[in-house]
Amino acid sequence: MTARAEPDGSFPTFAPTAERAPFWFLGGQARVLLTGAETGNRLALMEFVAPAGHAPPHHVHEDEEEVWFVLDGEVTFFVGDRRHDLAPGQVAHGPRGVPHSYLVRSAQGARIAAVFSPACIEEFFRANGTPVAEAGDMPPEFDLAAVAASAKAFRLSAA
Repeated sequence: MTARAEPDGSFPTFAPTAERAPFWFLGGQARVLLTGAETGNRLALMEFVAPAGHAPPHHVHEDEEEVWFVLDGEVTFFVGDRRHDLAPGQVAHGPRGVPHSYLVRSAQGARIAAVFSPACIEEFFRANGTPVAEAGDMPPEFDLAAVAASAKAFRLSAA
């Protein structure tokens, strides 16, 4: 399948919509910028905004490759037995089947873009997120056991 051009020959752009609104996930904010439905499930693009010290549990994606691009802040990515200390503009790759996590090191927090290929994992994040009611809201409590239990359906597991 190839990308479909618009009638004028340009390729589509995806404007902000309610579907792209931020939501809380594991103490940080996330939003889906490009869905699998928009790419024939080839890839999804998400943005994560996380506070200093934020570190999701070490985990494994059985189906998706993951690429992280640091937009703001300093983040350490742990991929397998390797450590990658990244600053804005730097990229790391998390191959499918390899345990990974990250730690936000900068005091001001960090903003990360993540590409997942193939797509559909964005539905895991949405299913376990809580809508952001208003800017400046504090993240709600989350039930890590419930998030972990829902991960099995998306072939995610603890490392």
